[in-house]
Amino acid sequence: MFKPRPMQQKVVAFRRGKMGIAAVPGSGKTQTLSYLAANLIREDCLKEGQEILIVTLVRSAVENFSTRIEGFIRQSGLLPGYGYRVRTLHGLAHEIVRERPDLAGLSEHFQIIDESESTRILEGAAQVWMKQHPEFLLEFTDEAFDLNDRKLRTEQWPKNIITIAGDFIRTAKDLTLNPNQLRDQMQALSVSLPLIQLGFDIYTDYQEALRYRSAIDFDDLIRLALRTIQMDPDYLKQLQYRWPYILEDEAQDSSQLQEKILRTLCGTENNWIRVGDPNQAIYETFTTANPRYLLNFLEEPDVLAWSLPNSGRSTLSIINLANHLIKWTTQKHPVLALRQALSEPLIEPTPMGDPQPNPPDQPQAIHIYNKGYLSDATKDQEIDTIVKSIQHWLPENLDKTVAVLVTRNDRGADIVNKLTQVGIEAVEMLKTSKSTRETATVLANLLKFLIEPHNFGKLLTCFKNLLPYLTLEDQVVSKKDLFNLLQSTRTVDNFLKLDLAALLDKTPSMENNAVELIALLTEFRRLLLRWLQAVILPIDQLILTLSQDLFRQPADLALSHHFALFLESLQKSHPDWELPEFSDELTSIAESKRKFEGFSDEDTGFDPEDYKGKVLVATMHKAKGLEWDRVYLVSVNNYDFPSVQPYDQYISERYFVRDHLNLPAEAVAQLRALADGKVDKLYANLGEATLQARIDYSAERLRLLYVGITRAKRELIITWNTGRKNDCQAAFPFIALHEYIKEQSHDSA
Repeated sequence: MFKPRPMQQKVVAFRRGKMGIAAVPGSGKTQTLSYLAANLIREDCLKEGQEILIVTLVRSAVENFSTRIEGFIRQSGLLPGYGYRVRTLHGLAHEIVRERPDLAGLSEHFQIIDESESTRILEGAAQVWMKQHPEFLLEFTDEAFDLNDRKLRTEQWPKNIITIAGDFIRTAKDLTLNPNQLRDQMQALSVSLPLIQLGFDIYTDYQEALRYRSAIDFDDLIRLALRTIQMDPDYLKQLQYRWPYILEDEAQDSSQLQEKILRTLCGTENNWIRVGDPNQAIYETFTTANPRYLLNFLEEPDVLAWSLPNSGRSTLSIINLANHLIKWTTQKHPVLALRQALSEPLIEPTPMGDPQPNPPDQPQAIHIYNKGYLSDATKDQEIDTIVKSIQHWLPENLDKTVAVLVTRNDRGADIVNKLTQVGIEAVEMLKTSKSTRETATVLANLLKFLIEPHNFGKLLTCFKNLLPYLTLEDQVVSKKDLFNLLQSTRTVDNFLKLDLAALLDKTPSMENNAVELIALLTEFRRLLLRWLQAVILPIDQLILTLSQDLFRQPADLALSHHFALFLESLQKSHPDWELPEFSDELTSIAESKRKFEGFSDEDTGFDPEDYKGKVLVATMHKAKGLEWDRVYLVSVNNYDFPSVQPYDQYISERYFVRDHLNLPAEAVAQLRALADGKVDKLYANLGEATLQARIDYSAERLRLLYVGITRAKRELIITWNTGRKNDCQAAFPFIALHEYIKEQSHDSA
C-alpha cells in the first residue's frame, strides 16, 4: 500500500492548474504520478471520452506507469485499463499523425524509418557532398595533417561531416524549419557560409531521400505532430477535450518541440503537471533536450512549484556525497560558467517511520581511489583493480546487486571481456551486447573472406574466429597446431585441393593428434566449399546458411536470425548493395559503432533485482532510473569529465580540425542565428560556439557524475585512469569528492 510522504501528498492532492515538481533521485516520482492519475480516475474527475495523458521518456517507463496505475485502480475495485493513456513523445506524435495524416501532408500509407536507416541515408548524402566540395576539407583541416592520408579522408572526415549534418538537421527540425524555409531565409539574409551550406545541402538531399521512400524519420514525426494540431482548431479542441490532464515525466529532458506540443494540447483551460530533475539532464549534448524548459516553467507565475526532496534509495553517507557535489559545484567550482550545472533541492533522507527507510549508514563503504590507473594498450590497471575487487566481494554477497558504470561503450565492452575471462557472469546494457559483438564479428569476417575467396590472410582471420565453433565433440586439440597446419598450406587453392594428411609428414610433432587435426581441417574445408557455393543466395538466406552450419546454441541461432532479418531489410532499401556493404554493417555492429536492437531488457522494464549475484555493466546514461547495492564509477578523469581547462580534451573536437573547432556546435549556432534573423551572430568569429559547447558538455558531465553517484544504495567505488595516451588527470569534481571523503574520515576518527 502506497503511503504518500508529506511532499508527495501535496502532489497527489493536485486537481486544477499547472504544477512543476523538482524530484531528486529515488524520490518516488513515478509512484507519485501513478497514484495521482489513479486518484483522478477514482474521483470521477474525467467526463465521458476523456483520459489522463501521461508522457514519459522511454518505452520501459510506459509499461512501468501502466502497471502501477492499474494496480492502484484495482485496489479501489475499479476496472483497470480505462481513463489513462501512457505514451512516449514519439508514441504520442505517432498517434496524432496517424489519426490525421492529411493535416501533416502525408498519405495514409506513410512509413517511419528507424535510426539505422536514417543513419544510412545520411551517410550516403554526406559522401556525395564530400566528393562535390573538396574545398571544405582544405579550409577546415589543420595544417599539421595531410589530406592525402587515406584514413583521414575516407574515415575521419566522413564521420565528422555526418555528425555536423546530423546535428544540423535535428536542430532544423526542432526549429520546424524545412529545407525550403531554410533556403528562403538564406536568400533573404544573403547568407553564404560553408557550415550553413553543408547543412542545407545535405538536409535537402536527406529529405529528398525520405520523400522518395514515402517515409519520415522520428524527428519529422514530432515536427509534423505539432503542425497537425496547429492546422485544425477543431481537431485540437477534440484532443484538448480528450486529455484534460497531462502528466509529463522526465521533464528535464524536454525539447522545444515537446514543450510546444504539450503546451498547445494543454491550452488555457487544461491541467499540466511536469515532473523532473534538472540535475539529471544528461542528454543535451546529443539531442535537442534542454533542462531550461523545466527550469523556466518552474518560474512561471501561474505554475505551482513543488519539490520531492526525500529519497529512501541510498545511505546517508552516499546522500551527503551527492549533496556535496551540488554544493561544491554551485559555490566553489573554479569555472564560474559551470556553477549553474547543478542546483537545489538537495536530497533529504526519508522521515522517521517511512515505509521505505534509507539503508543503514556505512561511511566506510565509500571508496574514492585517488590513483591514476594506467589504461593504455599494454595494460589496464583500472579494469584489473575493479575485477579483483568484484572477485573478492561477490562470493559473500550473492544476494546483492552490483553494477560497473562507464562513460563509453567500448570501455564497458573491455570490462565485460575481463569479467568473462575470470569466470564472472556479466549482464550488459551497452550499445551492443558481448554475444551480439561476437556473432557479428564471426559473420562479418566470414563475409569478408567470401568477398575475396583467394585472399589467404582473410581465410586465416576467418579460421581464427570460427575455431570455437568448429571443435568436434570429444576432440581436444591444440589451437596453435591447427592454425600452424592451416598456415602451412600457404594459399587458399592449396588448402582446398591438397591432401591434408600429407602435410603431417612435414610436422612430426603433431603426430599424436593427427586424426583430430585432419578431421577438424577437413570439416572446415567442407564447410568452406559449401559456403563458396552459397554466395549466390540472397543475403538473409546466406546468413542463415552460415549460421546453421556454425552455431549450436539457441541464443546464437536466434541472434543470427535477427541479423538475417536486419540485412534483408537493408537489401530491400538498397537493392544495389552487395556483400562488402553487408559485411561493413556487421563490422559496425561488432565494433559497437552502430546500435543493434538485439535481445535486451533495456526497453522492457529492466529490474536489477532479477540479477543478484551477477555484474551489470552499463553506461551511466542507461543506468539512469536504476539502482544497485554496490556501484563502481570508472574513468572519472578530465577527458570523460572535463572542466573547461586548457589541458582538457573534448570528444566532439576532432584532432584534425583546425583551431580545435567543434564544427557541429558551430554549424548549429549559425543555424539558430539564421532562424532568429540575427545577422551579427551569423558572422561571429568561429570558436565562440566551440567554447560554449565545452561549457555545456562539462556541465552535462557534472550531472552525469551526479546520476552515477545516486545509483548506489549502500556501497560506492570511484576510480580514474590516465587514458590511452597516459595524459589524463583526475577530474576536478573527482578531486573535490576525494577531499570531502578525506575530511569526513578525519572528522570521524
